[in-house]
Amino acid sequence: MPLTPRAAATRLGVSYSTLKQWIYRGSIRTSRTSGGHHRVPESEVDRLLGAAGRLPKGARSPRKGPRLVAISGRNQLRAVVDEVRIEGLLAQVRLRIGDQRLTAVITRDAVDELKLTRGQAALAIIKATEVMVARAAGE
Repeated sequence: MPLTPRAAATRLGVSYSTLKQWIYRGSIRTSRTSGGHHRVPESEVDRLLGAAGRLPKGARSPRKGPRLVAISGRNQLRAVVDEVRIEGLLAQVRLRIGDQRLTAVITRDAVDELKLTRGQAALAIIKATEVMVARAAGE
């Protein structure tokens, strides 16, 4: 069943205005209702999620139970767990965000509590209190 642009934007994790711009540019395929309103096929949402390295509807989903409903932080990246390496009290978690990789070091307890496993959907929530600068290669 086709989705409204607002529902598609929510599923894709983008703003409504961003999705409308994609529609106007032809970046996302839509159909129109008899009243001229855009509708986004679920297959198109799945295509975009797959291109971004995120899980389409029906793929392996996070565990049941308490879920993150809302958070004040805006720097959220939808990801897929690529690797979890545990050593002692700490764990290294590598996330795939589209064609990019992000590595986080968290406690072993956090990995156990979240039950993080390879292939699982996850969110990377970024809170930067400082910025580091490195010299570019070849400079």
